[in-house]
Amino acid sequence: MLSEILTFVFFLLIGLEIREGISRPKEAILPALCALFGMVFPALLFIVLHSGSSAWAVAMPTDVALAIGALSILGKRVNPSVRLFLLTLAVADDFFSLLVIAIFFNKDLHLASAIYTLGAASIGFLLPFRSVLIKILAPLTTFVIIPIYIWINLLWHLDFSQSTSKISLTLVAARVVGKVLGISLSAWLLTKWTPLKLPESLLLKEVIGIGFLAGMGLTVSIVIAKITLTTPIQLSQVQTGLFFSALLSGLIGVLWLRFTGVTGQRGH
Repeated sequence: MLSEILTFVFFLLIGLEIREGISRPKEAILPALCALFGMVFPALLFIVLHSGSSAWAVAMPTDVALAIGALSILGKRVNPSVRLFLLTLAVADDFFSLLVIAIFFNKDLHLASAIYTLGAASIGFLLPFRSVLIKILAPLTTFVIIPIYIWINLLWHLDFSQSTSKISLTLVAARVVGKVLGISLSAWLLTKWTPLKLPESLLLKEVIGIGFLAGMGLTVSIVIAKITLTTPIQLSQVQTGLFFSALLSGLIGVLWLRFTGVTGQRGH
């Protein structure tokens, strides 16, 4: 029951943030498209490496709290545009994740699951006073709800003997490699061949760092895994893969932004 309550509040916040993001459509177009490609690439890579597994959708979502938390390690050296782009991308990622659940896995959704995921997001989308609610729920979700949720749904159940299973290894490859390729390549192509441009203060090298950080995905991925997977062993393998992909993505993302020196540079 606790897990369902935490999930409801988390998806309520997702709905609020999606509606708030829509109020700034021009700023959100490029990050949203990068988010879309940053979901398609991991899913396709997973399918290529492990065709027939229903866990492909687990490779897609980004966890904004984890990504922003990893980014905060760099402190004041971080370009504010990096944080804003990552936040916008993650909100769009949440929206597309909801669509994936609604379109591809609606038959697997029990009534309760639908209420505390899609239902909660719909309520958040429709609520007034969004900015006030986000200010209240965002820190509560980041520092209380998500850590508790990850503990009871992931860390408590980790079985490192599953680390070398095909699902775990495929998930690590799909998230760590697929995310950064989808996000950085789409950003490069879109800014090169369309009128869309990165903010003047944001470098393409920083987008690569954002792509690595976006490989950190636990909360929504766990929800999708619990909806789509049918056996405890598959869930255990996915949990292990998510754990290692989050660690690797966060570490590589922070090191990339730190040692490429882009956090201290501005301009193109």
